[in-house]
Amino acid sequence: MERPSPVSRLRSALLDELQHRMLPYWLENSVDEELGGFVGQIRQNGERVRDAAKGSVLNARILWTFAATHRLFGDGPFLKLAERAHSYLTEHLWDPVHCGVFWTVDNRGYPRETRKQTYAQAFALYGLSEYHRATGDGEALDQAIQVFELIEKRTLDREHGGYLEALSRSWERVEDVRLSEKDLNAPKSMNTHLHLLEAYTNLLRTWPDPLLRERLASLVGLFLEKIIDPNRHHLRTFFEMDWTPVTDTISFGHDIEASWLLLEATDVLGDSATRSQVRAAAIALARATLMEGIDTAGGLVNEVLPDGEIDGDKYWWAQFEAIVGFFNAYEETQSGDLLEAAVAIWEYARQHLRDEAFGEWYFRVDRDGNPYPEDDKVGMWKCPYHGARACFEVIERADRWEQMYM
Repeated sequence: MERPSPVSRLRSALLDELQHRMLPYWLENSVDEELGGFVGQIRQNGERVRDAAKGSVLNARILWTFAATHRLFGDGPFLKLAERAHSYLTEHLWDPVHCGVFWTVDNRGYPRETRKQTYAQAFALYGLSEYHRATGDGEALDQAIQVFELIEKRTLDREHGGYLEALSRSWERVEDVRLSEKDLNAPKSMNTHLHLLEAYTNLLRTWPDPLLRERLASLVGLFLEKIIDPNRHHLRTFFEMDWTPVTDTISFGHDIEASWLLLEATDVLGDSATRSQVRAAAIALARATLMEGIDTAGGLVNEVLPDGEIDGDKYWWAQFEAIVGFFNAYEETQSGDLLEAAVAIWEYARQHLRDEAFGEWYFRVDRDGNPYPEDDKVGMWKCPYHGARACFEVIERADRWEQMYM
């Protein structure tokens, strides 16, 4: 019998992970039966934090994950979880006065942090558009369009291009626009624009609106002209209003994530005229990540700081994005070392980031492979979408690959 190819083996491993570990964990642990919606925080040891706030980003990522799972696998418990996430977003996270989603609500669903973070609006749009894509729900499409129109009306910088990081509940300027304490207080960021790119791409799949198409093409152009450093082949991370970079930090996880999301956006746009330019930039991002971001012990390290210090922690989300990013670059180039990189990242993550005791994945491990006990298993930033999406992407890409080359 012919031995399965590396592509087939990777597909089988990720399908098994998705079906037998990842999705069952979220099905069994994330639902808040007592207070509604989903649990806001679960510690690494499985302990639920009852009074934890519930974030719009976590809820939107859960919505996206279970909607996409239903779209791809059909019958099962996934649709009910997607419906639950959609209802909670609509009933609790949506601002009934000024529209848009709050940053957080308390554990009972009452507004807590009410600022309008553009990043959160992007994920609401991403989740709603996927829910419509999976179910045909017209209300969800209307909501997604409303979020798109809010983003364009309230956060677009009409002078310099791009989008503002955050505004108040009533969409007024605020002094502190940071996503988290570790971020710079800069008016524009790569991270927010990257997730607007993926959200607009997903909405365009089901709503071929001319303005949406124009704005998505503009986002691709911003990455090519402002966000990607053409000399270093890394993403610049924070900017002044006029797109002057304010830091030299390199984020390898975002670099490799952008490499495949940019090509996805270009292909959904059907923009053959710029595809070669986007392809070259995407492959350069992937190559730079492979050359500079892989630790000698394996795994993708987190960052290079402006002083040259390397943050060698390995985050769960970055490993999954690297699997897709390297596989995508392999598809584009047929270079075997890129496929080997995708497989090696998976093997590292499986051995060091999978939590065999309490399920799911560690948030991060240090360079020696040790998890941080204070990190969340579920939380504001710990979610199912990076892992599940990587599995979906590799499964679909592997199926296409086998049809073409087997």
